[in-house]
Amino acid sequence: MNSPETFEVELKFPIVDADEMTLQLLARGARRGGVVRQSDLYFQHPCRDFRQTHEALRLRKTVDGLRITYKGPIIDSRTKMRRELELPVGRDPGDFDQFRELLTILGFEPVRDVVKTRAIYDLMWEGRQLELAVDAVDGLGTFLEIESMASDSDRDAARDAILQLAEKLGLKDPEKRSYLQLLIQQASGEDSIATGPG
Repeated sequence: MNSPETFEVELKFPIVDADEMTLQLLARGARRGGVVRQSDLYFQHPCRDFRQTHEALRLRKTVDGLRITYKGPIIDSRTKMRRELELPVGRDPGDFDQFRELLTILGFEPVRDVVKTRAIYDLMWEGRQLELAVDAVDGLGTFLEIESMASDSDRDAARDAILQLAEKLGLKDPEKRSYLQLLIQQASGEDSIATGPG
C-alpha cells in the first residue's frame, strides 16, 4: 500500500529586523520553539539536471542527527509548493561524511553548503498549523519562512493560509529563489533569477 503524498507549501521573505518580526509573530499567538544550527549540502543528480527540473536532494546535519530530503518540482505559481520526502539517516557525527561519500560513489555531485541558524515558531492560523522560521543564513542575510505540510486534498488550503498570514504581517514580494540559488548567484555575481534546486 502506497503512503499518501506529502507536500511542502512555503513562502519566504527577506527581513531587515529579526527582533521586530519575532515580536509580530508572538503578538499573533506564535509559540517559540528551539533555535537550531543547520548545515545543508545539496547534490546534483547524475542523470538529470535539477536546475532544469526544479528538484532538490539535500543532506541536512543538526545536533539532533542527519536527515536526507528530496523535493519535487514546484507545482504552484503563488507559493513554493512541492512534494517532499524526508527521513532520518543517522545520528553519529561520522554519518554525514559516510552518507556524502555513498551519494558521491553513486554519481551524485555535491553542489555547495547552505548553513543557517534557524529560530522556529509554531502558529495555528486559519485552522492550520504553520511552522515559522526566522533564518539567519551565513553570507546571505535574514529571512522569514512560513511553511505548512499538506496532503494532496488540502494543499490549496495550506497555500491560502500562508498567503493570508503574509498579508497580515505586511510582507510583500516573496523570494522565490532558494537559499542555494541566491548563494550561487551571489558568488558568481549574477543578478538575474536562475532556476535551480533547493
